[in-house]
Amino acid sequence: MYDIIDLNSKLVGEIREIAQGLNIPKFESFKKQELIYKILDLQAMSGAKNEIKDSGDEKPKRGRKPKIEIVAEETPAILNTENKVDSRFVSLEETTEKQPAKINLIPSDTANSVNSSPTAPQQNQQPTTPNIHPTNPYQKSHQNNKNSSPPPAPPAYNQPPAFIQAQAAKDNIQKTGEQQNENQKLPNEVNNPTPNTNPTPNPRPPQHQNYPQQRQQFQQNQQNQNTPGDFNRQPFQQNKPIEEMYNFDNIVVAEGVLEIMPDGYGFLRSSDYNYLNSPDDVYVSQSQIKLFGLKTGDTVKGAVRPPKEGEKYFPLVKVDKISGRDPAFVRDRVPFDFLTPLFPKEKFNLCNTGKSKTNMSMRIMDMFTPIGKGQRGLIVAQPKTGKTILLKEVANAIADNHPEAYLMILLIDERPEEVTDMARSVQAEVIASTFDEPADRHVKIANIVLEKAKRMVECGHDVVILLDSITRLARAYNTVQPASGKVLSGGVEANALQKPKRFFGAARKIEGGGSLTIIATALIDTGSKMDEVIFEEFKGTGNMELQLDRKLANKRVFPAIDLVASSTRRDDLLMDKEMQQRIWILRNHLADMNPQEAMDFLKSQMKNTNSNEEFLISMNG
Repeated sequence: MYDIIDLNSKLVGEIREIAQGLNIPKFESFKKQELIYKILDLQAMSGAKNEIKDSGDEKPKRGRKPKIEIVAEETPAILNTENKVDSRFVSLEETTEKQPAKINLIPSDTANSVNSSPTAPQQNQQPTTPNIHPTNPYQKSHQNNKNSSPPPAPPAYNQPPAFIQAQAAKDNIQKTGEQQNENQKLPNEVNNPTPNTNPTPNPRPPQHQNYPQQRQQFQQNQQNQNTPGDFNRQPFQQNKPIEEMYNFDNIVVAEGVLEIMPDGYGFLRSSDYNYLNSPDDVYVSQSQIKLFGLKTGDTVKGAVRPPKEGEKYFPLVKVDKISGRDPAFVRDRVPFDFLTPLFPKEKFNLCNTGKSKTNMSMRIMDMFTPIGKGQRGLIVAQPKTGKTILLKEVANAIADNHPEAYLMILLIDERPEEVTDMARSVQAEVIASTFDEPADRHVKIANIVLEKAKRMVECGHDVVILLDSITRLARAYNTVQPASGKVLSGGVEANALQKPKRFFGAARKIEGGGSLTIIATALIDTGSKMDEVIFEEFKGTGNMELQLDRKLANKRVFPAIDLVASSTRRDDLLMDKEMQQRIWILRNHLADMNPQEAMDFLKSQMKNTNSNEEFLISMNG
């Protein structure tokens, strides 16, 4: 007889020889585990037939059922069929339906004495008390497998592991003899040195009723245990569902400006790194770009997933918004170059409404050089005239009074401390490239900011860009421009000024909604011939010009604005008729004054009023 442990330890070839000896049909087509269970099933069926045949010869005794002994053999042995069936051995089908009984473990040393001479327990009778002890059927089968030759019965190795339920034997003589022989050898046990005091073993359902489920549990238990002796020390493991791994898809939402590579795919650049290459870049596939009609400069917001093995970037898996719009709206947008430009008609209010007092600089700009949505303004300034401070005040005024406008401040070739101060004092997006950076970085940042503004205007948004300064941006374009052989005075390439002109000329009011406003600063009187050439190229391209005077700045008169030289084209579209007439009278009064006298007179008259309307109403005439 073979048990499952012996069969598992054998090779596939040996198991097939055993199966061939047992006349199992088609044994070569089965796997190892299938052959093992075929052999065990065949042994169980043959053992059950022999037991039924032998048990029919002897008339069963009346009274209590005797105690159960389960004996298994590791190696095939010749069964002694001549001996009669001892009353101690009964089938599992009969015993499992009875009440739970006390089960004692018989060590391997006592197996010989019990099985060889049935009268041995009567010779060594001693008054002992039975030990209540749950026994592993596999341990008992290994301990009694050498010298025992009981009648064939359904072996325990064919049944799933479970505590055997039985009733105590009615025969006191046999019961006492078994207990005496077992208790003599109990101190020699290794696996169970102390008796278990639990009087009731764990009940199990009848094994013959749910044999397929028990067989499945038995297979799982065999895989979980290392040695047969560890079965008592391991808890019975139920079938637990396999927990799924964490899925981090569509949890993290990323937002960035799309930059499309020449190969067709793109990356979402982060504003924290001034839209340059960074670890926060999100990969956008070529199919997604074609599906949603994305372009360079689109602000894409969507869900990302962690990179898999072999991937370097977080890929975009879902697109929620494109430039603040739904993807269906963006797919049908008109390109920026085909939109109709108009004169600005809606004015930016630079004066604080509902507050105590407005900054004097903003009040003067609001009267003499009004700014509308879509304005292309140029602040012409000499060094140290306060153009950066004036630009900061304009940004704060627009951010406070017009939260619907998206404000960006682009600082090119500026000092790092000014970048930090601008970022901390203005409620706007600050993109900067300091003077210690190369010229190609200046150009790249300016291009991505311009493309982002164009895409937002295509979607109907109002965008404002404050550029400081356009002269240094033109210098950067001149540096990266390949030599064409045509050089203007001052060392300026003939084709170098086309791209900064394209940047400044993108400002416009769009028919049907949307506008791009650009207010840029231009340097003059720096002693450089190149700066003079650049300024002359941009002079007249804007529709608003604000002149700053160095003499006023030297006398610490701020704002150092030349009121006579500053004006806005078509300002009649931005102001009402009554206010326009009063400002025209004021300009005629200031025309005969020099810049310092005009600024002193205007400041002395405006400091007594809280708003421009109050100041214009208080004018005589």
